Amino acid sequence: MGAAGLRALLDSVRYEVLPAKSTEDEVLAHVPRDVVVTVTASPVRGLEPTLDLTGRLAGHGYRVVPHVPARLLRDDAHLKEVVDRLRAAGVEDVFVPAGDADPPAGTYAGALPVLRRLTELGRPFTRVGVTGYPESHPLIHDDVTVQAMWDKREHATYIVSNLCFDPRVLGRWIVRIRHRDVSLPVHVGVAGPVQRAKLLAMATRIGVGESTRFLARHPSWFLRFATPGGYSPERLLTPAVADLTSPAAKVAGLHLFTFNQIAETERWRRALLERLGA
Repeated sequence: MGAAGLRALLDSVRYEVLPAKSTEDEVLAHVPRDVVVTVTASPVRGLEPTLDLTGRLAGHGYRVVPHVPARLLRDDAHLKEVVDRLRAAGVEDVFVPAGDADPPAGTYAGALPVLRRLTELGRPFTRVGVTGYPESHPLIHDDVTVQAMWDKREHATYIVSNLCFDPRVLGRWIVRIRHRDVSLPVHVGVAGPVQRAKLLAMATRIGVGESTRFLARHPSWFLRFATPGGYSPERLLTPAVADLTSPAAKVAGLHLFTFNQIAETERWRRALLERLGA
């Protein structure tokens, strides 16, 4: 059951990428069309690179999920413009975090008002994702983050958990949110097979994106990537398989943070599937 459960998780993946100059070519070269691609948004560069890459990848036949951080939206009119542009590109799924822009670009300081506005606009997207935090958010108390998921449940359709490196923490978090009657399916956030040197080079080249900013707030995590044998995705997933594949957990699949190491992430996934006998 453990191998079968892990295979099922690896078959239901989303790859998070950052909108760099080479991202489109990397996705086309290495990512199968049945893998969902999510595109982050940087508080430094704004939404335009995200929207542009989303449109191009959707045109290539990918199911693309753009990040639409609340704090990058100027106002209701800007939100409506973004919605219309994404719908014209055939996008049916968006991820709405609060975002890191400080101060916010406009009237939205958090995700919930944006989610409510999307509902008022007639729910233009079939799927809407929100953030969950298995490991404590550096600025927000755990009880507040769980309450936020409860508040968003009427407007969202799924949760994406942020990075976690401890299978016990991940398992306990899933149990906790289910006990709080948060029933939205979860895409479990897992770092791909990241090499520290490439991660730092990528951050320098494109500017610090949303997921990299989160990582930078936890410098000990860099050590996990740098230490020989210190981190591999399967070391997190293997002991967590029972918790993640329990029907009560309602885990929909994996959300792999590639940090734009796209080829390496897909090679790792295919190799592990082969070892598992898929």
